[in-house]
Amino acid sequence: METFTNSIEPIANAELERHIRARLDSLTKPRGSLGRLETLALQLGLIQKTGMPGVGRKAVAIFCADHGIVEEGVSPYPSEVTRQMVENFRAGGAAITVLCRHYSIEPVIVDMGVGAPTRNFLREPAMSRQQAEQAIEEGMRHADDGDLLGAGEMGIGNSTSAAALFSAFSGLDPAETAGRGTGLDDAGVARKIDAIRRALDLHQPDPCDPVGVLAAVGGFEIAAIAGLILGTARKRRMVVLDGFISCAAALVARAIAPASLDYAVFSHRSAERGHRRMLEFLNAQPLFDLDMRLGEGTGAALGMNLVEAAVRLYREMATFESAGVSDRAL
Repeated sequence: METFTNSIEPIANAELERHIRARLDSLTKPRGSLGRLETLALQLGLIQKTGMPGVGRKAVAIFCADHGIVEEGVSPYPSEVTRQMVENFRAGGAAITVLCRHYSIEPVIVDMGVGAPTRNFLREPAMSRQQAEQAIEEGMRHADDGDLLGAGEMGIGNSTSAAALFSAFSGLDPAETAGRGTGLDDAGVARKIDAIRRALDLHQPDPCDPVGVLAAVGGFEIAAIAGLILGTARKRRMVVLDGFISCAAALVARAIAPASLDYAVFSHRSAERGHRRMLEFLNAQPLFDLDMRLGEGTGAALGMNLVEAAVRLYREMATFESAGVSDRAL
């Protein structure tokens, strides 16, 4: 655990925050009128320890893996769709790759276990503790993929793993955390809920042991996203999270190093059942709600665009003084 938490510290810096807020208030606009965009500029400045934050290389890491729990009928799609979608990513035909082209973001496709799934966690732990730690470490290495990072994923069955993680950390019944995923009917959702309940009864995961929880019911790609969050925090970079799956990874990262979420932006509120409750549990406020539930990192790409817009406004807007515009009376 110490390896994962080295050099992760809160971003709070009262003096730098006053400096950044003073510049925001000096720009040619009513104070606070850019709302969350101002907060994003402030957050990035605190992360980068500078009064003039910038966005350099942008990349979305798309971690891909298969899940043994699919054997229990928890997804309407077969596991081979994971591999097929990876090929689609590489060909540039997926939603995330279209958005990456549009926003000049590099898509980094990472095979974390395509065709080599986690074990069926209804019968045994999804992975060994060593495998969980190795997957976290792999995700941490991808913090060097860019200066502004996004977290994406692909893995048939991973919404079941994410819901199981949420139930394990929150104590909520799976009926409140498990949803339709890629389009389950009512009977499929009932199977999913039952599988998670039985798995939690079998493993009795301890939320005070986040790596143990991850090993019991997690996924290789979820572990890698947790590692990406930890890695960006160590490198003092910002990571923009996607929806339900990447936020499940944030549960793990927070349990390992609470300050790591100072470096994260929660892009959107997914339409997946449980995501609203998950965001509340994380005390996270998403940037937008577009009823999206695709995954892949699509919400993260949109969120990264908002971060870049916030920084450009902060850096490039004129001040009242430089523009010769009268400020309000003090």
